[in-house]
Amino acid sequence: MMSETPIFKSVRELGFRIKSRDISPVEVTKHFLDRLRKYGPEYNSVVTITADLALKQAKSAEDEIFKGEYKGPLHGIPYGAKDLLATSGGIPTTWGAKLFESQTFNYDATVVSKLRKSGAVLIAKLAMVELAGGMGYRQPNASITGPCKSPWDKNTWAGGSSSGSGSAVGCGLVPFAIGSETWGSILSPANNCGISGLRPTYGRVSRYGAMALSWTLDKLGPLALSADDCGLILEAIAGKDHKDPTSSNRKYAYTRDVNRKNKLGVIKGVLDDIDEQVRSNFVTSIKHLEKKFEITEIDLPDMPYQEVTRTIMLAESSSAFEEFTEKGLARNLTAPEDRYGPYARTTVLAKDYIKALRIRGVMAHQVDGIMSKFDALISPTRNTPASPIEDEFRGSITGASRDIMGAAGNALGLPSVSVPNGFTPDNLPTGIQFMGRAFQENKILSIATDFQDDSEWHIQHPAELLPKREP
Repeated sequence: MMSETPIFKSVRELGFRIKSRDISPVEVTKHFLDRLRKYGPEYNSVVTITADLALKQAKSAEDEIFKGEYKGPLHGIPYGAKDLLATSGGIPTTWGAKLFESQTFNYDATVVSKLRKSGAVLIAKLAMVELAGGMGYRQPNASITGPCKSPWDKNTWAGGSSSGSGSAVGCGLVPFAIGSETWGSILSPANNCGISGLRPTYGRVSRYGAMALSWTLDKLGPLALSADDCGLILEAIAGKDHKDPTSSNRKYAYTRDVNRKNKLGVIKGVLDDIDEQVRSNFVTSIKHLEKKFEITEIDLPDMPYQEVTRTIMLAESSSAFEEFTEKGLARNLTAPEDRYGPYARTTVLAKDYIKALRIRGVMAHQVDGIMSKFDALISPTRNTPASPIEDEFRGSITGASRDIMGAAGNALGLPSVSVPNGFTPDNLPTGIQFMGRAFQENKILSIATDFQDDSEWHIQHPAELLPKREP
């Protein structure tokens, strides 16, 4: 029997203890199943608990490890998948929408298949904003589960669109989760939930079996308690997949990168018009990083980063949901904007889409020229902490017009990792992001891990969610 709870233990620690047979995958899975049942409904973070499958996979992992067939650091560790990832066996894949609550597939997404091969245990399908926010939502309640809540304050939003993935990890319901990002949907929940989130390079991870929102912007990546955990997970899910022609054939192995320039860049104006505590925590982080890095304020080329990213996203989402729109199904969505958003997206002109793609090519060349001089660019992950659950979240975001890092990073397919860097006086977490050049995940993960090695923000958890010690 386990002498202590596995809740809020890192993937690396759990993996080591499972490998050493100090703890059992079945016992670990049962602990997290209990957490999912207890807190999932309270935080609106869980759509489907896959208990039977999880216990079956956990028992298989336990038997394999007992026989000496250890598969790696994820073997026997439960995880949750954002509910846009196809899962076989009659498990629903709702895309976050009531309209698709009974939708099933007869195959697994490649990410799910790869995690199964690594020995990880699928324990839950996690909440998301309906259709990944592709129709234009403004309300946190635009989800089949209702508004997904931050672990740090149930009156605030977990962030979108991978809200359930962020909340479930932050609440200690799963050791890690898979989310997706088109523009902010991994980093935002990481920020709001006080955890780590990695947006990989475009093409690093196969998207086969994932709901398509924007074919040239969508990316799948991990959310976990630490940047180090994100690296372990990325190694398991990365790689070429013939079912996804956009997936890269570059092999990936997670290692601490020691080949650094020891230089970080900060975009001029990134601290303008943002929440004061977010600014304060970021400045404190800068002072800490200055002990190891030369930090330089830079100007990115004057380019329409947000306009380009938005045009591409609107045009591609319109195409992805063309049949959905033509059938008039949008009227069944939750958010008022989602009911007319699909029609608004059809007004994007082909010439504007093509122009945006051409400008993106120029942006990629010019931005890479600047980024080649640095190990990473850094900024606050979001300009505000988590917003009140009843508010239209876009109205609460100050400085939203200057989300250059988010726009440029997603348009150019660059990797970025967010880690916690402090709290507000209201005990809401804030985050710092490290964005690198394409396929340089190890560099930014190493920097973020160094930052976490010297801080304790990532090992702090909400008091009410800490496991109760048995007398």
